[in-house]
Amino acid sequence: METISQEKAIEAMPLEGAERTRFWRDPRFKGMECLSATFITHEFAPHAHDTFSIGAIEAGSQISTIKGERSQTGPGDLYLINPDEIHDGHPGHEGYRYRMIYPSTDLLVEILEDVTGRSFRGTPSFSRLLLTDRELALGFQRAHRALEGKVGTLEADESMFGFLARLFERHGNAIIVPLQTRESSAVHRARDYLVENYTHDIGLEELAKLAGLSRAHLIRAFRKEFHITPHAFLTDKRVREAKALLRRGWSAADTAYHCGFADQAHFSRHFKARTGVTPGAYRSA
Repeated sequence: METISQEKAIEAMPLEGAERTRFWRDPRFKGMECLSATFITHEFAPHAHDTFSIGAIEAGSQISTIKGERSQTGPGDLYLINPDEIHDGHPGHEGYRYRMIYPSTDLLVEILEDVTGRSFRGTPSFSRLLLTDRELALGFQRAHRALEGKVGTLEADESMFGFLARLFERHGNAIIVPLQTRESSAVHRARDYLVENYTHDIGLEELAKLAGLSRAHLIRAFRKEFHITPHAFLTDKRVREAKALLRRGWSAADTAYHCGFADQAHFSRHFKARTGVTPGAYRSA
């Protein structure tokens, strides 16, 4: 009889018909958001995060588009998505089971300074957003299960800390941002206007007039620049602001109204399409 590892056993486990999600925040890592989920039919709408998005698939496959590039990933692959980078995702043939963490830039900088013993100059980032590294993917899954399984604090801390340190050492880099100014383009003016006025009911004609472009030209140029349409960008901005309010204890109804959604059902549909969980589950974590 063949003896297989726990990791291979997990990969071989059949995906069940019911979708499942578990979402929580870990206070040991600056309130880092964590997600374990099985998705059979759920599709993520194009969205971005204020944090990094790091994850690995345990079984099945996911098809995703990140910064306009479409790929299919499975066990052994890693997601290394930088803050504000637009991405989506939907199940492959039979769905997928995966694990994700959303560490803040401050957390990564803290870990890098701890490992190197010196101040970190620049902004941490990953140049490759999808890659195959089976060793690190398995290490991440073990560390993630340690957080989820409520093992001893030291065991969980060392496991995740060690993974993040090895991950950046192997695949990370630093962006040095020069101090400079530049004139905003039409689509950047439109983007900034959406950010500043996300609570309002903004029309395409209004946005095009602000940018000085036709409506069709604005949509094409915006998508080319940001890999997302103006409406999808506005919706994602609203969801990101809603997450902050829910973390502060706001009700789903008040959050939906404040962030410019038509009603609570409209809010819930778009929220789950970008986070994988409902506003109520996110608020109670």
